[in-house]
Amino acid sequence: MSDELDLVTSNGMTTSDKAQIKERVLKLRDLINRHNYLYHVLDRPEISDSAYDTLFDELAKLEKENPELKTPNSPTQRAGGEPLKEFNKFEHPEKMYSFDDAFSFEDLKDWQKRILKISPGAEKDGYYCELKIDGLAIELIYSDSQFSVGATRGDGTIGEDVTQNLKTIDEVPLRLLDADEIEKNIKKEKIIHLAPKILKAIKGDIVVRGEAFLSKDEFEKVNKEQEKEGEKEYANPRNLAAGSIRQLDPKITRSRNLDSYAYALKTDIGQDYHEEEHLALKAMGYKINLHNKLCKDLNEVEEFRNHWEKNRNKLEYEIDGIVVIVNNNKEFNKLGVVGRRPRGAIAYKFTAHEAQTIVEDITVQVGRTGTLTPVAVLKPVKIGGVTVSRATLHNLDEIKRLGIKIGDTVIVGRAGDVIPDIIKVLSDLRTGKEKEFHMPKRCPVCDEPVQRVEQQVAYKCINKECPAIKREAIYHFVSKRAFDIDGVGPKIIDQLMSAALIKDSADLFFLEKDDLLNLERFAEKSAQNAIDSIQSRKKIPLERFIYSLGINNVGEETAFVLAKKFGKFENIKNSSLKELQKIQDIGPIVAQSIFDWFKKSYNQKLLAKLNKAKIYIIEGEVVSSNKLANKTFVLTGTLESLSRDQAKDRIRELGGDVSSTVSKNVDYVVAGSEPGSKLQKAQDLGVEIINEEQFLNIIK
Repeated sequence: MSDELDLVTSNGMTTSDKAQIKERVLKLRDLINRHNYLYHVLDRPEISDSAYDTLFDELAKLEKENPELKTPNSPTQRAGGEPLKEFNKFEHPEKMYSFDDAFSFEDLKDWQKRILKISPGAEKDGYYCELKIDGLAIELIYSDSQFSVGATRGDGTIGEDVTQNLKTIDEVPLRLLDADEIEKNIKKEKIIHLAPKILKAIKGDIVVRGEAFLSKDEFEKVNKEQEKEGEKEYANPRNLAAGSIRQLDPKITRSRNLDSYAYALKTDIGQDYHEEEHLALKAMGYKINLHNKLCKDLNEVEEFRNHWEKNRNKLEYEIDGIVVIVNNNKEFNKLGVVGRRPRGAIAYKFTAHEAQTIVEDITVQVGRTGTLTPVAVLKPVKIGGVTVSRATLHNLDEIKRLGIKIGDTVIVGRAGDVIPDIIKVLSDLRTGKEKEFHMPKRCPVCDEPVQRVEQQVAYKCINKECPAIKREAIYHFVSKRAFDIDGVGPKIIDQLMSAALIKDSADLFFLEKDDLLNLERFAEKSAQNAIDSIQSRKKIPLERFIYSLGINNVGEETAFVLAKKFGKFENIKNSSLKELQKIQDIGPIVAQSIFDWFKKSYNQKLLAKLNKAKIYIIEGEVVSSNKLANKTFVLTGTLESLSRDQAKDRIRELGGDVSSTVSKNVDYVVAGSEPGSKLQKAQDLGVEIINEEQFLNIIK
C-alpha cells in the first residue's frame, strides 16, 4: 500500500486522476494551438483535418466534463490563428465562426438531437444546405453601395485587410446594383417584404461573408507554371487561394483568376430565414451558389449530400462536403455558440478520397525550432484531382502506430479532401525487401548531433547555428518592420545559405557584388542593387533593431516599450531579470525570454558581428517630445500623405499610443479615405473623429 493518501473527489475521481486529466488538457491545448498556427497563419498544415478534429473534440469533451479546467484562452474558445503581419489588422464587426464537423448520418442525427433539446422549434423551417468549397473565408463591407473593406477571417475577431486584392476578383462587386434594379430583382426573387429595409440598408453599411477560391482549371494552370519555373507546387486549392489573397502585389492576385461566392448577409434587412439572405444577396448583385438548397428535413439533407459526393467531379471547383444551417434565423440565434462554433450549423463532410501507392522513402525535414519531422516520400498518385507525393508522418510514435516501413504499399487519403494522410499499411503486400526507418543520429541539414526531447516523442537538432533553424530568423531580420531590406527576400536568402555565403543575419552586411553574381538570376545591375539596398539599411531605430533580433515573445509593441523604457540598447542588454519583470506590459514569460536571449553565447556573437558591420542604432529618439503623452489613436482607412506604419511611428515619437480597436479609452480616431467599421464604432461611442489634415496638424 502507498504511504501517500490518494483523495477521492465528489465525483468519485481520485486526485491523481484529476492531475492526469489536467496534464492531458494542457498538452492538448499546446498541440492544437500549434496546428492552428500552422494551418491558419502559415498555410503549412502538418496534420489532416480529421486528426485535428479528433484532438479538438477530445479537448472539448474533457473541458465539458471538467469545467474547472476551461479557460478563456483555450482553443475551444476561439476561432483560429493570428493574422499575418504584412497586412493591416481588421476588426470584424461581428465574430466569424467555424463549424463543428459531421462525418456520417448518425453524426448529423446526433447534432439534431442536441439542438432540439435547446430549441424544439429549430427544425420547423428546414435546413439550408450549401456546398462547402475548398477556399478562403472572406468578409466584404460596403458603404453607401461601394465596396470599402475586404478582410480575411484571421482569428475570427481580427483579420487581415486585403481590400485591394479582393478588388481584383471579378465576382466581388465594386459597387452594388442601382436601387431600381435591386427592386426589380427583389420582386423576381419573391422577397418583396424585405424591399424597404434592403433599399434603406444599401445607403449605409452592408456586411457580407463569402468564399474566395480557384477553379480546378486555374489551380492546374498555376501549378504547371510553378513546375515550369522550378518552383514548389501548391498542395491544394485552399492553400493557393490563401496565398493569392495574401500577395502584397495585387497584380499577382489578379493573375490567379480567383472566383468568389457570397453566402451570408450580416446586416439586418429584416431577414427571418437564412435562405432569404442568399436571395437578398443575389438581388443586390452578389454571385451566390445556385446549387445550394433548402431541405425540409435531415433525410433531404442526406440526399443532397450524397448527390454531391457522387457528382462533385462535375463541378468546376473542389468541395469537401456541405454546410447544414438552421434556416430560421431566430432559432439559429437562440441556439447560440459553444466556444468558437455556432450550434445552429454543422459541416457535413464527404468520405475522404483515398488511393493506393508506395512509400519510396522516409526523409526528415528540420523545422524552425530544430524539430525533426519524418516525411513519407510517395510514388506520386492523384487523389481528389491533386497529385500527392508527400505525407507527413509527424513523429516516431505515428510510424510505430502505422507499422510503416520504406517500400510498403499504403492507402493514402486526403482527410477532409485537403491534407495527405497515410491511413493504412497493406502489410499483406510486403515482399520482404521493406526497410525499417530509424531517426537519424545527426541532423540531415548541418550534420550535428540530434537529441531526443525528454518526456516527448520529438527529436531536435541541438546546433543553434543550424541553417534550417537560422533561415527563419534571417527572413524575420530583413522584414519590413525590422531592417526592411528591400529586394532581399526568402528566395535570395535561401540561395545565399545554400551557397554558404551567409550563416546568420549579420553576414548580409559583409556581402559583395561578386558574391551575388555567382547566384541564379543575378546580373551586374541586380547584384549591385541588392548590395546597395543592404548597405543603405545600416541605420536603424532602437525599437526596430530589438524587433529584428527575433527574441521569443517580443513583437513590435514590446520592442517599442523596451526602447521607450531603457533608451539605449546597452541598457536593455545589461538589464537584470528583475528590472525586466518590473516593466508594465511585460509579463514574466516575456521578461525571461529577453533575459535568456542576451545570455546565450551565439546571440552575443551575432551582436558582435553586427557591431563589426557598423550597424548604427538610433537611440533616445523613440520619443522626440511628450506632445501626445497619454493620448491614444486608432487609424482607419487610407491616408494619402503617409503610410499606416509611418503614422504609427510618428504618434509614438511624440509620446502617444496606437490601438487597433476602438473603445471609450481612445482619444482620436483618424479617418482616411474608405474608412472601415471602426468609424461607425467611434461615432457610436462618441470618440472624437479627425481627418487626415487635422491629424497632420497634430503631429507636426
